[in-house]
Amino acid sequence: MAFATFAFAEGVDSKIYLQETVDELSKKWPHNRTIRIVCHGHSVPAGFFKTPKVDTFNAYPHLLHVGLKERFPHAVINVIVTAIGGENSVRGAERFEAEVLTHRPDILLIDYALNDRGVGLEKARDAWVSMIQQAQSRNIRVILLTPTGDHRAELNDPDDPLNQHAAQIRKLARDYEVGLVDSFQLFKDYIEAGNSLDDLMSQVNHPNRKGHDLVTVALLDWFSVDEKN
Repeated sequence: MAFATFAFAEGVDSKIYLQETVDELSKKWPHNRTIRIVCHGHSVPAGFFKTPKVDTFNAYPHLLHVGLKERFPHAVINVIVTAIGGENSVRGAERFEAEVLTHRPDILLIDYALNDRGVGLEKARDAWVSMIQQAQSRNIRVILLTPTGDHRAELNDPDDPLNQHAAQIRKLARDYEVGLVDSFQLFKDYIEAGNSLDDLMSQVNHPNRKGHDLVTVALLDWFSVDEKN
């Protein structure tokens, strides 16, 4: 419940932003169609845990797929992962049309902030804006994700680059009126509740299953089902 309120304050109302897609997911054969969700980004959505292990079935794209199928048992859902380990948003934007838009997604998730520290705020912003605008021009619903945790970052220092990228992503969500999953804040909240970041991490910069679960729950909040459904 707290997350939904936060999402509304930062971007758009999580209870209505995906309403058209939720309506489609709620339909039964022969009136339904395939709903396509593309997860674009770096190693985290690609499923890297302790490198070089790739644990696809415990990463949030797959967990989102499972959660949606439990919620919408009659839906045909295709979750497509276009993420590449080690990639930043500049490279992701360069291949966006050929490798993301070609799938004609209904919903697009973008998650690049961990690696965007290497290209800086300005280049990262330009890349994210390019992808958001291209998606919106095709009526694709967009959900931006702030970074998951990193042991090398000072999570409570507003001048830390990871904090700066998280803040920039929140502003993009407001400016372009798109969805937001604030993974960074979820990780900070977990720590501020007296827990250890170690609980959520498989290595220094990759979340474990528990960390991916936090992101998945927040993503599922965007797919609210009306009681009549």
